[in-house]
Amino acid sequence: MDENIKILVEDRDGQIQEVEVPTDINLSLMEILKASEYDILATCGGMALCATCHVAVIEGLETLAAASDQELDMLDTLPDATEHSRLACQLRLNQNQEGLHIRILGNLT
Repeated sequence: MDENIKILVEDRDGQIQEVEVPTDINLSLMEILKASEYDILATCGGMALCATCHVAVIEGLETLAAASDQELDMLDTLPDATEHSRLACQLRLNQNQEGLHIRILGNLT
């Protein structure tokens, strides 16, 4: 069975690229985006404390695990958060997320 999935990542400039994601190494979406050289601050190191890895899920939201209370609390502090907002540091991808489409929103400051 193929251990990779393909997701679509839209950067802050609206450029969309397909990213191949290994699902057998248990990286967060934030770590995958950083490894793919996307400009993500991840100031808190993936602890759901800074929201610099804020993403909007364009397609595939229903395939993701529900947000934790800690993640929801952090999203509540963001003026641009919507029901499609998630923190990339809190998302672990698996085969169910094939075709996921996200837009990077997190701040760079």
